[in-house]
Amino acid sequence: MKTFPLLSAFLLLIGLFRPSISLRPIRDRPTVVTSAAWSDENALFKRDDAELNPYYWNITGIYKGTWHFMGPTNGSSKFVDSSGFQGVSVLELLSKPSKLQGVHYVTGSITFQDLFDNEREHARLRIEGVYVWPFRQLRMVANSGGDGPFPEEEYSRSNPYHLMGMFSNQVYPDPLKGYNGDKNALTKELEKYCNVEIAAKVSRISASQIEGEHDKYRFEGLTEAPALDSDGECFTPILLNASSINVDVYYNKAVNYTLMVTFISFLQVLLHIRQMEHSNSQFGASKVSLVMIGQQAIMDAYLCLLHLAAGVVVESLFNAFATAAFFKFVVFSIFEMRYFLAIWKATRPASSSENWELMRRELSVLYSRFYGILVGGILVTYELRVFLHALIFLVYSFWVPQIVTNIIKDTRKPLHPQYILGMSATRLAIPLYVFGCPSNFLRIETDKWWCICLTIFVAVQASILLLQHYLGSRCFIPRQILPEKYCYHRKVETNPQAIDCVICMASIDLSRRYDYMVTPCEHLFHSGCLQRWMDIKMECPTCRRSLPPA
Repeated sequence: MKTFPLLSAFLLLIGLFRPSISLRPIRDRPTVVTSAAWSDENALFKRDDAELNPYYWNITGIYKGTWHFMGPTNGSSKFVDSSGFQGVSVLELLSKPSKLQGVHYVTGSITFQDLFDNEREHARLRIEGVYVWPFRQLRMVANSGGDGPFPEEEYSRSNPYHLMGMFSNQVYPDPLKGYNGDKNALTKELEKYCNVEIAAKVSRISASQIEGEHDKYRFEGLTEAPALDSDGECFTPILLNASSINVDVYYNKAVNYTLMVTFISFLQVLLHIRQMEHSNSQFGASKVSLVMIGQQAIMDAYLCLLHLAAGVVVESLFNAFATAAFFKFVVFSIFEMRYFLAIWKATRPASSSENWELMRRELSVLYSRFYGILVGGILVTYELRVFLHALIFLVYSFWVPQIVTNIIKDTRKPLHPQYILGMSATRLAIPLYVFGCPSNFLRIETDKWWCICLTIFVAVQASILLLQHYLGSRCFIPRQILPEKYCYHRKVETNPQAIDCVICMASIDLSRRYDYMVTPCEHLFHSGCLQRWMDIKMECPTCRRSLPPA
């Protein structure tokens, strides 16, 4: 690798005197018809006076575009003749100045997605070469040295665009394989039998022609692969067209996303505080579904891990994603787990106050199941990642356990309406951004109908909870199939003596049937007084006997 700049200098000096042989890795192929820039062998060294200026173009960055085969081979191709197919190409280039003025040494990689239609396989090749910036010419060859990291790995790991490659299939068909530098079988075969050569011309698209404030660069070139052991070729010549990606745009989008997640987490903290105040008593906490809170805690734990992993992968965005992960960790570990434990204690009053040893054993089992489900869910999600949309629907059924609990126990007002509406809206924000926003920084293709279905699904759950809150837990179930229910408004015989309500210490008017309530133990109270009492404790205020649901 140390001799490469000297060799480049020698070729450049020869090219200054004999343009026909300078920096031309692509061999003459009369059967291939290209544009005028490629048909003239001197065109690569014809200066464009309008383009020459005292400032060189730094082509370091990531480029994405298309490739397609130009024409049929002569039948000596070592690989499947795939002429007519096309796909997506991704170039990652790192340009460094050399000792020669006007010449930069370039290293990087090029990825051809769906190179062969019968295998749906991609190839990622190391490339190195020179960029002669006064002439806007790029000459590169494949480098097959070693199985270690790619030369541009240090640059690409700090690039926000690679975050999209890790979490989206828009960059690589297999993001993990495409990112970690491992070579697949196709890449090894190409490096073993072929001499891949790339010749390209670099042009600039001014900022006035595109959105944004930064200039973009465009590559137009030809890729050929003559076989090393014969006069044949490995595949049909490939025409490349790629444009640079404005990384600053994605950086800003990622930062704005993390700000959104941080704000949502702050709102969820306030909603949890409101709900904990609403069910601050032991009986109030026992009406809340343990599964519902546990499911939301697992969701926030996953989001915390995802944002933390994104910050580790993309170093330049670590602070932004670490902040979002921290707030999600606060929601998960401090508020939701605390509320989760309070609900568990409320459903087991005997074990939490009498037998501490039994309580410790049950608590250890509870934590083991919770974190076992958390870890197992990661493995299941990875194995079923092709069914990601269905898994998200399953996760976003977090209100269903509470609806079922309300029906079974016939509980009254277990959740505050603000908590129901607020959590429904904030939970929908992230999936709607990822799958519904056309300009999301993950570059994931939007699915409008899926987003509509998810919103309707969560809205139906929230609507049922609100109906249960205002009309009763079993308001939508036919009375014919409901069990017989105790009537608190049954008529009692008029008593000449005045009866006082022991809750408010005021007299009860027995002439109005629905102004008072009678317990099974024959104690009378004002309807409003007993209902407020039953929201806190399902015991008779007089004799402490348990009361049936109202």
